[in-house]
Amino acid sequence: MNALVVVALLAAAPSSPVTLEDARKQGRQSTTALQSILDLEVAEEDVRIARSSLLPQVAINAYAGKRWIGRRNSFSLVTDPVTGQPVQIPVETEPTSTEDYDLGATLSQSVYDRKLWKQLEQNGILRDAQKSQTKEEADTAELEAVRRFFTLFRTQASRQVLAANVQRSEEQVDRARSMFEAGRVGKVEEITAKVNLGNDRITLTQSLKQLATDQAQLAVWLTRPGTEVLEAVDPGVLQQEPAPAPSIEEAVKVAREQRPLLKARELQVRSAEIARAIARADYIPTLSLVGIYSRQGPDAEGVFTEPRMQNNFIGRLNLEWNVFNGFRTPAQTRRAEASIRKAQLALEQSAREIEAEVRTSHQSLEAQIVAAQQAAENKEAATQGLHLAEERFRAGAGSTLEVRDAQLKLTQAELSLLQNRIDVEIARFSLMRAMGALSPGETK
Repeated sequence: MNALVVVALLAAAPSSPVTLEDARKQGRQSTTALQSILDLEVAEEDVRIARSSLLPQVAINAYAGKRWIGRRNSFSLVTDPVTGQPVQIPVETEPTSTEDYDLGATLSQSVYDRKLWKQLEQNGILRDAQKSQTKEEADTAELEAVRRFFTLFRTQASRQVLAANVQRSEEQVDRARSMFEAGRVGKVEEITAKVNLGNDRITLTQSLKQLATDQAQLAVWLTRPGTEVLEAVDPGVLQQEPAPAPSIEEAVKVAREQRPLLKARELQVRSAEIARAIARADYIPTLSLVGIYSRQGPDAEGVFTEPRMQNNFIGRLNLEWNVFNGFRTPAQTRRAEASIRKAQLALEQSAREIEAEVRTSHQSLEAQIVAAQQAAENKEAATQGLHLAEERFRAGAGSTLEVRDAQLKLTQAELSLLQNRIDVEIARFSLMRAMGALSPGETK
């Protein structure tokens, strides 16, 4: 009995209840899902970076320097005192130094550059593709949270089944003792019943390990402390008949329309097509405006404090046309075309894999529904079998072994029903995830 007290104390430890909806919502904020959201933020910034090249560019520059010129020989033009004609004679000059100051600003604006516009368009498409990929990751994270939630709930419910089995074994011990004291059965029946009770208590105690494992795995996935004790709140599915699966045709249709991965693959194909347009943009001239204002002089006062002096203005309209670049442009175009084909192949393969995933999930759900119905029938038969075995034992026509066999069959039937019924729900959520209908309202 001391062991049962320990088990009761462990099971009664303070716990945090978690509903199925809590697990689904928090699962979409798991670490893997958050990392994908960060990837989306990076894609958003990539769009802003691409847009910046199309906006005016302003740069301000200033510098102060000094130039030193050493002693040197140079020719100087002088008048010959005899002939009166100008002549050049070598003259040695003294070392000199001059100061140099500059203050300026440059304004440039792209008027037309097809490559820049296409790069902006491509980054927008990649951002949208990342949005779909982020939702795909969030759906995956939610499904894993659902699976771990039901795994924990199954362990909790299994412990209730095992506890009920312990109670039946205790009743059998009392029944065998009473009949032994009444002289209707031998002592071996009571001893056998006690051994069976001890084994059942051991099984119940050992289930605590699985309970702790399932609690920890759910807590970690929901980004909660690994030491937090969670309790899966009964979602009420065990008291309901499982709803039928949708038709396979409807499931495939919804998957083609809503599965985020397919949308991401389609946008990746579009991005590859834009990459080809970017490569071809080298065939087209670019046009830009440039304005330069500068102030230069040999002294700081004139450059930095006297606005009337040292002013220079330059305005340019630049036309640039890369007529020949060593056949780089056609090579880049062909490479982009190969990337388009690769993206198309990835899209086609993903479409096939998703159709196969939908069919597999659909078949699994239908099979689990049938298995759950059969498990319910088995439980009813096992309940009747245990009732008959107990009646035979009370009448002195049966033995503890017969009761034990019927008891184990009932426990196995109850655990099988529990397993299959929960597998129905996991299979249903798996189908919803394959269809892209797990949380259609979510964008992240």
